[in-house]
Amino acid sequence: MLGRLARYLRILGYDTEYVRGVEDAEILDRLRRDPRVLLTRDRGLARRVPGTVLLHSTALPDQLKEIRAAVPELSAVPRFDRCTACNGPLDPKRPGELRVPGRVPAAVAGSVWECRACGHVYWEGSHTARLRRDLETWLGDRA
Repeated sequence: MLGRLARYLRILGYDTEYVRGVEDAEILDRLRRDPRVLLTRDRGLARRVPGTVLLHSTALPDQLKEIRAAVPELSAVPRFDRCTACNGPLDPKRPGELRVPGRVPAAVAGSVWECRACGHVYWEGSHTARLRRDLETWLGDRA
């Protein structure tokens, strides 16, 4: 229910675990083993976990604003240091250093990062400019 939000929180540099298809009991068990701030739209689950941020909106910009209201230090500045797919840390690379060569378009001259965990590759492009612009519009420029 919050997968897109999880990806954006990872773009902002937050260690974000996203699970789906599990029962509340498993989520509660995970939180006992690895305490985190729970973000959910499930009112019943939110009542059972102190410190939960209960989200009401289904729209990403509004969800980020709800989190900012609950956690004012939420940054609007993308860090691009976590994999949006698996949450693994990203390492800066040169295109020739990638585990699987040829995964970056030849026109990419700037920075490239590879996920340490899953090998996903990222690079600066028009999409990163759009992400920065969207986040600034939604959250302002507070770091």
